Amino acid sequence: MMEYVTIQNASLVLFFVGLYGVLFHRNIIRTIISVNVMDVAAILFLITVNARPDQLPPVGPEHAARMADPLPQALMITAIVIGISVTAVSITLFIGLFRKYGTSDWQKIIHRLTR
Repeated sequence: MMEYVTIQNASLVLFFVGLYGVLFHRNIIRTIISVNVMDVAAILFLITVNARPDQLPPVGPEHAARMADPLPQALMITAIVIGISVTAVSITLFIGLFRKYGTSDWQKIIHRLTR
């Protein structure tokens, strides 16, 4: 059980590292990467929050009482697909901004928009 608590703590630290990157980086690519780090940390936390060391994969009819709940796993697969889609859209928007303004700095783009 101790390894799951350690993984949960690591996922919380990873989430706050990503949050720091979102709040304090001026580069759009670093911001997109930071959002991905936060997404992975949330998925890792939600997978390990209800895990027990004696659980078996939810495949087959034997030992049904010891099987892991398949619902969180299915939801996290969906979250992974959504995260990939958000990343693809973010990179597409970044490419358009870079072609139009020639920079990847948030503040420079905002300054050019407000002129």
